[in-house]
Amino acid sequence: MVALGDTTALAAAGLLCWLLRDTLRCLLTVAHAHLLPFLRPAPVDLAARFGCWAVVTGATDGIGKAYALELAKRGLNVVLISRSADKLLQTAEEIESKFQVKTRTISADFSKGQQIFNEIEKQISDIPVGILVNNVGRQYSYPMYLGEVPEQELWDILNINIGATTMMTRMLLPQMQRRRKGAVVNVSSGSELQPLPFMTVYAASKVFVKSFSEAIRFEYERHGITVQHLSPLFVNTKMNAFSHRLQKSSLFVPDATTYAYNAIETLGKVNYTTGYWAHGLQYFFTVVAPVWIRTYLGGIMNMIFREDYFTAMRKKS
Repeated sequence: MVALGDTTALAAAGLLCWLLRDTLRCLLTVAHAHLLPFLRPAPVDLAARFGCWAVVTGATDGIGKAYALELAKRGLNVVLISRSADKLLQTAEEIESKFQVKTRTISADFSKGQQIFNEIEKQISDIPVGILVNNVGRQYSYPMYLGEVPEQELWDILNINIGATTMMTRMLLPQMQRRRKGAVVNVSSGSELQPLPFMTVYAASKVFVKSFSEAIRFEYERHGITVQHLSPLFVNTKMNAFSHRLQKSSLFVPDATTYAYNAIETLGKVNYTTGYWAHGLQYFFTVVAPVWIRTYLGGIMNMIFREDYFTAMRKKS
């Protein structure tokens, strides 16, 4: 007959093993994502492996522009898709002046939803796209309660973060499948790691990107297509301009150029990564905590950022 004390000890031991199992699995995931690229130091010839043309959405600012420049630096021709025609022209001229590659620009506002994709498809129908970078995204203007978020802003987040990623991928997968090579890079966010109060819909949209990436990888991997899921944490870009704390580059808040340089080094080596080694450390220490703790701390963090925003607005007025 098992004593009560023995039962309690067995239960405690079982719980400890379960916690250690998840921690070990997390550690191995982080190590694989961030050490493997360095264990394979030779850069991947992206053009030879995937194709000589890349498409980058949200290509005129932040991570998208930096990633497009890095692709061009590695010899790929780049189709730049963004909303501003002027910024597209400037980015294309910058790329062509620095690197001996071709560019093509497409002005498209992904917040408009379904109506824009037929025109995009027409404009790239003659291009053998080897790499698709689904970077375009929309963040809250600042941390808000759901009832405060303008309705149009919510529709923009859904159309851009979910709609653009889905439809651009669906558009270009068939030609990659025919050639039996290609890569889809879906830029998500560390906000996918837990429900995130005051950025509720944005974080939920990034959970979609994570799930979507893992599912299509299963569907298309046997056709020679790489699906990489990037999950950056904070990067010093205009998207995070609601807090001065995120507008200063540091070890854990890199600028877009630093982030893109590191992230592109992982393409063709690992399928899931934060893209930047210091973010990998943050990822590890985030996910070892239970979801309810992550959610609570995320809410407190966004309350601080929310106050940063209001303080800055008061100073301006």
